[in-house]
Amino acid sequence: MFERFTKQAQLVVVEAQGVARELNHTQIDTNHLLIAIMGDPENPAARALLEAGIDRDRLRSEVATANGHLGPDDAEALAALGIDLDAVRDKVEEAFGPGALDKGGPRRRGGHIPFSKEAKKTLELSLREAIRLKDRSIGTEHILLGILRAEGEGHAALRALGVDVAALRRTLEHGEAA
Repeated sequence: MFERFTKQAQLVVVEAQGVARELNHTQIDTNHLLIAIMGDPENPAARALLEAGIDRDRLRSEVATANGHLGPDDAEALAALGIDLDAVRDKVEEAFGPGALDKGGPRRRGGHIPFSKEAKKTLELSLREAIRLKDRSIGTEHILLGILRAEGEGHAALRALGVDVAALRRTLEHGEAA
């Protein structure tokens, strides 16, 4: 199926692994796919998200918050109390290994990060969306449509950021992203 993805869509799938690694996550989920889509503002899905008022930094912040990571305001509040989060993390990782505080436990060093069940479903749904729209290849817009159709974590992140999901779907289906 991967051969049916456009170059931009292939880059999104590959970049999602990098995003998961940067966030110290043990699986690639639909949030990582969303952030990866935003990595290239020239792809149709990123343009649609930008038009919907989403930017990559805002999305990353929402994903980090949704996954239990402390935001900048939380870190500042703790620093005001004399708690250095970086020092705490360093001590814990020194004792228990890299990524010990991350959701899902320690992460793998390098290597492949597996896709979550939801992310796999989303990629399958992106194929179905391309077929439904009578497109010959799977583009970034189809991946985003798959995320919307799966109604999982990525979908929830967009809704949390105030995206009108129905309007976004219409934009993607009709190729209206400028």
